[in-house]
Amino acid sequence: MLDVRRLVLLRDLAAHGTVTAVAELHGVTPSAVSQQLRLLEEETRTRLLERTGRSIHLTAAGHRLAEDTEGVLAALEQARSRLHDTEDPAGPVHLACFPSALVPLAAPFGDAVEKAHPVLSVHITEAEPEVAVRLLLQRRVDLALVYRYTNLATPAYPGVETRHLRTDPLVAVLRSDHPAVRPEGDPIGLRELADRPWITAPARTACGDAVLQACRSAGFTPDVRHTCTDFSAMIALAASGGHPVLIPRMATARLPSTLTVRPVTDETLARTIEVAVRHATAQEPAIAVCLDMLRALGSDSAPDDTGAS
Repeated sequence: MLDVRRLVLLRDLAAHGTVTAVAELHGVTPSAVSQQLRLLEEETRTRLLERTGRSIHLTAAGHRLAEDTEGVLAALEQARSRLHDTEDPAGPVHLACFPSALVPLAAPFGDAVEKAHPVLSVHITEAEPEVAVRLLLQRRVDLALVYRYTNLATPAYPGVETRHLRTDPLVAVLRSDHPAVRPEGDPIGLRELADRPWITAPARTACGDAVLQACRSAGFTPDVRHTCTDFSAMIALAASGGHPVLIPRMATARLPSTLTVRPVTDETLARTIEVAVRHATAQEPAIAVCLDMLRALGSDSAPDDTGAS
């Protein structure tokens, strides 16, 4: 019988290309990964890998087995789900969550689940979507909160099922005395902010690229003064320097009194918030309870708890 853990290593090698990358994913040494892959070749009595100098590549048979591994893992998940079909939800549930959803979604989710189901314990790990999906596929978490920016046409995350929770628009965070802040609170066109230095996320991050794409679509390239990935730091910089910043509305829960939030006219500038699970796990009692709770807390119809002015 083939060792499932070794199959997972082979699948990850097919996905990530190097033994070193696989070792980093699993927190082990490259030599340990290589040893397990050699044992897998012995188990299958098939040459799965080609070694050229320091490089290693999958053979055609290796690629076929890596592809078949997803089916094996899905079947195991389905078997586990059927074992628990008639049981009450119990046990630990592990959730990976991106930073700006920790306060508005993950924290109330954990509290609500444990109050409604005292035998469930929620464990939360902070992780950006790419890492969160990786943890999910490695079976180190059971659910993952992820996002995709709509104006970047980001493809769906491979190997998982997702459920839409809400659309989180990007909004302009400005000092209250900024000329573009009108009393009636009408949406602001991005060109109204073009003459000031900006605060943005770095290039080649999802938020940074989404904002740059929106500005270029509006006919200008922003003059970026500060770059950082922490939304709370962006807010602090906006308060101290008066520079405009565009961030997801979900991240505007706590603003200094000198700042205000305004919607923008570009309705494509938003991110969709989704919860991801592995195939065939959504019906497990504990996972199903968590999905229902996240839908209730995170849906577009849920009350806006950002507290933004």
